[in-house]
Amino acid sequence: MLHYAVVFLVIALIAALFGFGGIAAGAVEIAKILFFIFVILAVVTFVLGLFRRR
Repeated sequence: MLHYAVVFLVIALIAALFGFGGIAAGAVEIAKILFFIFVILAVVTFVLGLFRRR
């Protein structure tokens, strides 16, 4: 999932470079959402891993 967030971030940077503001803004929003979902899932997995070891 982090891979997709990076892909959308790169798409947003390229779109912004060529002046496509609307496309860049949309890609940045998608990248942010995917990144936060990744962070939440990573924290949940880490916490569950700590409880399973005990």
